[in-house]
Amino acid sequence: MIHDVDVFKIGPQGEVMLHAIDACVHCGFCLPACPTYALLGDEMDSPRGRIVLMKDVLEGELSLHDAAPHLDRCLGCQGCVTACPSGVAYGELITSFRGWSEPQRQRGLLLEARRAAILRVLPSPAVFQAAATLGQVAKPLAPVMPKLLRPALDLLPNRVPRRNRLRAFYPAQGLKRGRIALLAGCAQQVLAPNFNEATIRVLTLNGYEVAVPPEQGCCGAAALHTGDRPLALGQVRRNLAAFEPQEYDAIISNAAGCGAGLKEYPAVLHGLPDQPQAEALAAKVQDIAEFLGGLLDRGELRPALPATRPLRIAYHDACHLAHAQGIRREPRELLRWISGVEVLEVPRGELCCGSAGTYNIEQPELADQLGELKATSILSTQPDLIVSGNIGCHTQITTHVGRQGGAARVMHTIEVLDLAYRGEL
Repeated sequence: MIHDVDVFKIGPQGEVMLHAIDACVHCGFCLPACPTYALLGDEMDSPRGRIVLMKDVLEGELSLHDAAPHLDRCLGCQGCVTACPSGVAYGELITSFRGWSEPQRQRGLLLEARRAAILRVLPSPAVFQAAATLGQVAKPLAPVMPKLLRPALDLLPNRVPRRNRLRAFYPAQGLKRGRIALLAGCAQQVLAPNFNEATIRVLTLNGYEVAVPPEQGCCGAAALHTGDRPLALGQVRRNLAAFEPQEYDAIISNAAGCGAGLKEYPAVLHGLPDQPQAEALAAKVQDIAEFLGGLLDRGELRPALPATRPLRIAYHDACHLAHAQGIRREPRELLRWISGVEVLEVPRGELCCGSAGTYNIEQPELADQLGELKATSILSTQPDLIVSGNIGCHTQITTHVGRQGGAARVMHTIEVLDLAYRGEL
């Protein structure tokens, strides 16, 4: 796409944005892959339309105020990246643009307060635990609470599980085969602590010692994808200091959004002195399904016990696993590897469930529509279990399956493997 943007005026992220704009040939293959275009049918609410809007803003031909509503409705799911034949790095474009444009944004006081609260509460498990516990008291009052607070309260589970603090080190069982570092995540430590516990059990059982560096923090994805670049840079650099890539065989994430966030570090720090350090870290990052899938491919994964009964499992592709990281085969093969498991494909499974980080709080109407569509599609397969690989999807799907009266439990891929190893599946 031809443009007239002064890359030097924008700064280091300008090169990232213009690379994506240049690559777009306006073919339209992205349209049917875009959840908001599927719902709204508006060209400006499609990736192709949003690229034009961002280009026009950068060129000074369009005001940010006029473009913002359409850009804010983008989930950042990157379904368009999978569909694009030209290799447009749309995820890098929208993330960089939001970071560049955020200092120019003007919101109402309540919206700014909600945004600030989200970005400060979610990254801190201790603060989020306190807020979620308090939210349990307020949850029954959600219908009469201020409209801005209702989406977050609606998404809270009926019971916040007890948080188990992770140790800094877990030894391998049996013969040591390697050393892994685990990104502990933020919200999932509060909402689904068993994700990390199951990950550690499966890795140590397969001969890997697991380090959980206590200096680590939020991956930065939430701040980055909502435009708070200064906050994100601080979180990114904290993790660069916490993880020493040369010490580990892999740096493991069990949250698709967090893993994709870590792999984005080189683009985030493009043109800055610590870009090489970011590249070294990103090169070691693997999703837990990606890592275990590699062991399975090489015949190195310890055998699991068969399911205690035939199980029909509907597998949901988390967007930041399937689209952002290109990981689709490994989770399915790990599930099929368990004797007695049948993996079911979800109709229109490539469309986002509507979670998308903080999207289901900031754009609740659209997120609810997508959540309802996803739950309907999943339940049409008549599953015994529903499985995904991301805490946001887990929360969104649990909420909407529950609203439709579905009885199937929603689990993480690693939880299923953990139960199989323990003979409890």
